[in-house]
Amino acid sequence: MKKQISLHQLGVLCGLAAGAWLGMAEAPTKLVTVGFSPFLVSLGMVAGVFVARWTVPMALKGTSYIWADLREKPHLIAWAILAGMLWAVANTLTVFAIRNVGLSIAFPLWNTNSLVGLFWGWLLFRELRGAGASQRAKVLGGAAAIVVGACILALATSHGSTAGASGAAGLGIAAALGAGVLWGTMYIPYRKAYISGMNPLSFVTVFTFGELGTVFALAVAFDGGVSNVMLSLAKARPALFWLFLGGFCWVLGDLFQQYAAKYVGIGRGIPLSNTNQLWGLAWGALVFGEFAGQSAQTQMLVVVGSLVMIAGAVSISMAEAPALEQRSWREAMQRECDRYGLDAVRVAQTMDGEDPLADQQRRPRQWWEFVIVGVAVAFFLWLAAGSASQPIAMNLPWMVILIVASVALLAGCGVVLGKRTRFS
Repeated sequence: MKKQISLHQLGVLCGLAAGAWLGMAEAPTKLVTVGFSPFLVSLGMVAGVFVARWTVPMALKGTSYIWADLREKPHLIAWAILAGMLWAVANTLTVFAIRNVGLSIAFPLWNTNSLVGLFWGWLLFRELRGAGASQRAKVLGGAAAIVVGACILALATSHGSTAGASGAAGLGIAAALGAGVLWGTMYIPYRKAYISGMNPLSFVTVFTFGELGTVFALAVAFDGGVSNVMLSLAKARPALFWLFLGGFCWVLGDLFQQYAAKYVGIGRGIPLSNTNQLWGLAWGALVFGEFAGQSAQTQMLVVVGSLVMIAGAVSISMAEAPALEQRSWREAMQRECDRYGLDAVRVAQTMDGEDPLADQQRRPRQWWEFVIVGVAVAFFLWLAAGSASQPIAMNLPWMVILIVASVALLAGCGVVLGKRTRFS
């Protein structure tokens, strides 16, 4: 009998797949460099996010399952909406960062979110409690490496010439680091949901309402009101498909990140998914040519900083939680069960990769599920029909290589996740 993959190995694999798709999703935000408002770019992406967060979970588990999961844990609905609001503001900040300092530099800076997530995981969810000296050294040493890498990249920005105006690079750095703080805090609702037994697919379905509402409110407040936003969307119609596609890709990466956070914790799973900085570096440097015209010193600093940060993430991901630490995780789980009256046995089963709710919800697919998928596909095709190529120089061979590699990770990890947990 073939040995089953461990939950730690599964979490690591999900983190790697998340890195590829989160990295690819940021490529369309390069449109901000050709004159689109950062708020418009963010709104276009979130439109794709909204559609994906409804259709993908429904296609995998069905609406009956999703509603039953939400009814069992109604207190988590507010947490999911809050997480979506934090995500929306952070995503908007990343667009400003990309505009001012470029994708390959901004990406590693906002990935300091792993430090924030590591702190919250330790403080609120008992991660690293009971871990041995070796595991703690790997996690804390990796966190230190991430800080050093971020400092190197900030230094590279000061040597480069990516900003078009005085002070723009500093604002870009601030925006990227601010996004890291918000995203790191966003992982609190993530972990709270999963130690309460909620399926990641149910969580993101509600999550998206906070995203869309917040991004639309930001666009209205800072881009001249509702009428001006709608007019801008109409003018940007030829580019909306690419932003929509970026949002859809983001959801695929975020779902893998959610499963990584569930099975190995936010202190380990988030740094692992932050390998997206390598993919962001590849898209920025190889596809968009962001290093063109930069000095050799600047290019070397960016590469070294990225590698140092990746080494830190790898160190953290290799620190598998020992039995004593896993016992601490169970204590955090029991706290949530006692607070909200949850069934501790069933919650423990979900943390072990089982799906007791699916065994109860054995219902056939509903007709409206096919309608929802059809509407989503039709909307996608409608945007594609009105799209046009944008005035951004790209290296097509490298773009094809990166897309093929990302799809391979998506397929491989998706199959393993489905077989091991039934997407629990």
